Amino acid sequence: MARIIYKSAAEIARIREAGRVVSTVLAEMREAVAPGVTTGELDAMAFHIIREHGGVPSFVGQRQGHIVYRSAICASVNEEVVHGIPGSRRLNEGDVVSLDVGVRLHGFHADSAITVAVGQVDDETARLLQVTRESLWAGIRAVRHRGRLHDVSRAVQEYVEQRGFSVPKELSGHGVGRQLWEPPAVFNYVDAGHENPPLLEGLVIAIEPMVNAGRAEIGVLDDGWTVVTQDGRPSAHFEHTIAVTKGGCEVLTLGPHDPWPEARRPRDCNHHEAGEDRHERTKL
Repeated sequence: MARIIYKSAAEIARIREAGRVVSTVLAEMREAVAPGVTTGELDAMAFHIIREHGGVPSFVGQRQGHIVYRSAICASVNEEVVHGIPGSRRLNEGDVVSLDVGVRLHGFHADSAITVAVGQVDDETARLLQVTRESLWAGIRAVRHRGRLHDVSRAVQEYVEQRGFSVPKELSGHGVGRQLWEPPAVFNYVDAGHENPPLLEGLVIAIEPMVNAGRAEIGVLDDGWTVVTQDGRPSAHFEHTIAVTKGGCEVLTLGPHDPWPEARRPRDCNHHEAGEDRHERTKL
């Protein structure tokens, strides 16, 4: 088992600061999504906001083999599941776009993602986004101090599959800290071969359901990064960085981008209710 790095309260405070920048970037991009906007324009917006807040884009310089990623965000459209490279592609009415952002601030990373409808989408696609978003909160609500990582994986998998959608088996969430991708891998399904460490105070993980409308099988485009559904049907992706606490957990990237209506916005990991502060600590 790879060594898990538990975080101190001071280190979690730094991740929380980075998380606030991430949530600000997502909020601004979500408002900017519209027919005719290019994914490259959204990337430029993210670069500007991150630098304005003193941060560094986490994704720049990451590698898949010899291929280096050079964008601030991943922008994955329709059948693109994750790791879509921003560029000249223009968004069209009826598209969906996953916006994934990581920020490094004061030496620590935070990571979050949302999927946004471009104008009006069909009912099935709207339902895909809703189920994916709700499966993220199902996973978050499964976090318990001294629980197990598989509790999170099981909660996401059951929520998705009971509603007729699928989760790609090759993709996972991850630990977060001084490195963007740390142990443990946080899969969206349960397998006896996966690590199942206890959820102890100081564990910081990114829970990120990636959900396909059709089959679970995926492939990778020739750019070496962009993951797509093999059947060409759309996919959605939502993500939060959370810290395990003795009382349960804290969502470190919760902010105004969160798509829950204000009257139902989750105040903590167990309940959907209004809160006083969009950047408040989120605890069980």
